[in-house]
Amino acid sequence: MTRRVLIIFLAGVVILGSVWAVLMLGRPATPVESVNRDVAEAPPATNPTPAPPATTASSPSAGTPTPARPAELRRRAAASEAPVATAGTGLPDPDLVTLRVDSDVAGAQVFVDRNFVGQTPLVTTAVKPGAHRLNVSAPGYEGVAESLELAPGSRDVVIKLREVKLAATLAVVHKHRLGSCTGQLVATPQGIRYDTTDKGDQFQSALLDLETFEVDYLEKNLRLKTKQGKRYDFTDPDGNPDRLFVFHRDVDKARERLKKGDPPAQ
Repeated sequence: MTRRVLIIFLAGVVILGSVWAVLMLGRPATPVESVNRDVAEAPPATNPTPAPPATTASSPSAGTPTPARPAELRRRAAASEAPVATAGTGLPDPDLVTLRVDSDVAGAQVFVDRNFVGQTPLVTTAVKPGAHRLNVSAPGYEGVAESLELAPGSRDVVIKLREVKLAATLAVVHKHRLGSCTGQLVATPQGIRYDTTDKGDQFQSALLDLETFEVDYLEKNLRLKTKQGKRYDFTDPDGNPDRLFVFHRDVDKARERLKKGDPPAQ
């Protein structure tokens, strides 16, 4: 009887030990080392500080431009105040002159300091500040010459041309080395020509292209030399020098009026 009780007791101990082992194996283990490290690294407890409320200025939403800093504002202001630079140089041109010349006769020729710059109406920036000589002329009109003092900026000049009136004719005899021929001299603001049946003696020339145009009253001779170098000596068919003198006077006046607008010879 005692032996049976002992066997039952040992069997109970084994069963209880098995149950205790199953319970212990199913419980998660907490390593001592990990617990100790967590305790060592934990920061001391402090009073929590509340976070500031979110605002639009401190937390801009997507797409909202960021306000410029003072340095950036100064840089932008300096850039907006910078002078406009001349194209191609990077620097402004302080000496730029814009000269506009117009006349009551379209297509009049314009010279500045003996240099042809174009026809009216004209706009040019090729002239520098300072003193200049302006000449404007047109065929059949009295030329105009003006002195200009140009400063940087714009300058407008309007020229009024006066028409030169000339309609002179003269019956003449052209004296050759051997013999002579008769004909007629015709002069207008556009030029002078000699009409004759002798085609070899005919000529036509602008008034200002005549290299020689003079009258010798005592010799009763009107001498004329064209730009091509041919020379003519004319007399009056009746030997009247007054007709030669009047013709020369009228043509020479027209020549002088036309010369006013021509630039001086270089």
